[in-house]
Amino acid sequence: MSTPATEQPLSSGSLLPDTERRLKLRKVRALRDGLSLYGVGGGGIGVIIALGLIFVYLFYETFPMLKPASVALDTQFEVPWADDGQNTLHLTLDRFETIGARFADSGEITVFAAGTGAVRERIQVPVPEGTEITAFGRGENRRSLFVYGFSDGSVLPISVEYPQSFATGVREISVELSYPLGEAPIRLGDDEISEFSALTVIQGRTGFIVAGGTEAGELDMALFATRTNLMTGQTQVTRSDYRLPSLGRPIRQILVNETLRNVFVIDERGRLFNFDIVDRNNPSLIEEVRLVDDGVEVTAAEFLVGSRSLIVGGSDGSVRQWFLVRDEETNTPRITMIRSFRQHPAAITFIDPEYIRKGFLVGDASGTVGLHYATSNVTLAMKPVVEGAITRLAIGPNNSRALIEGEDATRLQVLKIDNPHPQTSLSGLWGRVWYEGRSEPEFIWQSSSADDAFEAKFSIVPLSVGTLKAALFAMLLATPLAIMGAIYTAYFMSPRIRRVVKPSIELMEALPTVILGFLAGIWLAPYVENNLPILITGAILFPSLILAAAFGWSRLPAEVRRFVPDGWEAALLVPVVLFTGWIVVTSSPWIEVWFFDGSMRQWFSDVGIPYDQRNALIVGMAMGFAVIPTIFSIAEDAVFNVPKHLTMGSLALGATPWQTVMGVVLLTASPGIFSAIMIGFGRAVGETMIVLMASGNSPVLNFNLFEGMRTLAANIAVELPETDVGSTHFRVLFLSALVLLVFTFLLNTAAEIVRQRLRKRYASL
Repeated sequence: MSTPATEQPLSSGSLLPDTERRLKLRKVRALRDGLSLYGVGGGGIGVIIALGLIFVYLFYETFPMLKPASVALDTQFEVPWADDGQNTLHLTLDRFETIGARFADSGEITVFAAGTGAVRERIQVPVPEGTEITAFGRGENRRSLFVYGFSDGSVLPISVEYPQSFATGVREISVELSYPLGEAPIRLGDDEISEFSALTVIQGRTGFIVAGGTEAGELDMALFATRTNLMTGQTQVTRSDYRLPSLGRPIRQILVNETLRNVFVIDERGRLFNFDIVDRNNPSLIEEVRLVDDGVEVTAAEFLVGSRSLIVGGSDGSVRQWFLVRDEETNTPRITMIRSFRQHPAAITFIDPEYIRKGFLVGDASGTVGLHYATSNVTLAMKPVVEGAITRLAIGPNNSRALIEGEDATRLQVLKIDNPHPQTSLSGLWGRVWYEGRSEPEFIWQSSSADDAFEAKFSIVPLSVGTLKAALFAMLLATPLAIMGAIYTAYFMSPRIRRVVKPSIELMEALPTVILGFLAGIWLAPYVENNLPILITGAILFPSLILAAAFGWSRLPAEVRRFVPDGWEAALLVPVVLFTGWIVVTSSPWIEVWFFDGSMRQWFSDVGIPYDQRNALIVGMAMGFAVIPTIFSIAEDAVFNVPKHLTMGSLALGATPWQTVMGVVLLTASPGIFSAIMIGFGRAVGETMIVLMASGNSPVLNFNLFEGMRTLAANIAVELPETDVGSTHFRVLFLSALVLLVFTFLLNTAAEIVRQRLRKRYASL
């Protein structure tokens, strides 16, 4: 019998390809091997590069927060008012920091270009004939409110506005004066007061307050309540006059917070008097506090934006922050020294707060300017800028430019400030911070508010703890169920049932987490709240009745147990589980009546346990349900792939199946089981939608099972779409993402190290 030309007969009778075809097959095989080798290797390297690029991008967005603040001299020029013989009462800048204004003690306001000093216009404040300006006061920078006091005892509040127009196609800024209480000067108190030594004006929620103090210690205040008719647009002003208890000593400064509840008065000895003016017909002195050390004078004091914090500068160069803290015993707010800042080399001469943040600029008698930030308790910069004392300074609304006037008053220095992210110090992000209005330092995340003077709170600690809290409770539910289910399915269950059960559980992983979160928040959370006893009865009855059923089955005669094939015992538990669930649900109302006076929810409140409808328990149940398929699938494969000769050898030596599982199977499969747990934990840490919809998103710092939380991932999903690109809030959110990435990376690295050690240890089995 002839053979094909391309085949060679062998002595054994088999056929092999000829040499040329074998070489061709080897080339094809080598090409496939090369493609597999370099393809898999390239894919792995690509994954590593992608992760590295993610890390680089997150760090790139976070890095600007690490940049230190800088204060540098931008320009300086001869002031146009050098020879007018007038003293400067105040300096200010417009919102674009291109137009400056100088308030003189003659009532003249000089408007000039902030970069060159060129005079734009001069505006005269109306001064009553035969009088002169003897006092000057201001409100918050953002309000642009000022008040002049005249020698006849009258006062005139004014407001400076910077309207803009585009008549020529280019922005043109002008300066206008307005008179919120009328152009005519008003009087405070009785007609016997000739002049005031201290004045202030404040615009609060209910109107304006103008207050004045005298050298004799008299304190007078007028409240101008405004009410606007929505139909006609007319505004009605109602005036009420009040006199506060006399101090009997000269008054140097008066400050009123915008809530119009407290008046702070500082005398010549550096003592502060805190008056409660809630009942304005009967104002009372709450306390008297010394703001500086003995032998030191108060040389400057100003409210930060929002008028909740008072910054006090002393003759020793000290800078301190004070604000009201509620006394727990008397429930009375009392002025408290919160923090001090880096000491200046000379006496503080002027303090100017920022317009929209809790920062402030400080000038001293040595010509040094200090840039400080209250919330993070940092001194960002300290720079000598003039020779001699600084008499006036003004920081711009955008915090990027400042005007400095020295004691010679002939030149004006313009500072360029680069300070975009003063809130993000290490202590501000990770330490306890004493925020305004709080009774003690706390970890708080609160990035926004309806209040323009809001103090942003960027503590990442509550978010990190919330992330761990959500993952922990999810793993407490998912880990035992998934691991024990995997062991039973892989080792004890019938192959026929396993072919149904394993794909069914793995199919659970395909459920969208947004659906699970929706069901948890809309259905599960209210149901659990209305049936809280099921948590107790379920935790007790389910394991008890299942164990009782198993024990009863083991005591049945062998003839009866043979009716159920090996590996099908789990089917017998289905009616037990259903019956137990029915008992748990139907007994819930009776248990509430018998043990909790009809409402377990109210019982929690009575014993001091806070309960939120959407809480860590709901998140743990929903997220645990989502994590179970991941842990189960990997662990089941690890158990099922334990070499059969190990289990057969154990059984042959007389070990029971359970002893074989505990002594052989679990040890051999431990690396895979550990990997399953760590992968499940990693998914729980990064889960977003379930936590977003079922946790209540409250960034509280505790591990209470019945309170909610906010995780890093959920916080990013909620707030990133609404934040300003490049803002501090924006970059802190990217820092949160970086923290989450680093955390999961370290967790997975540690898990891999442990897995490799377990694998090496039990490789000899």
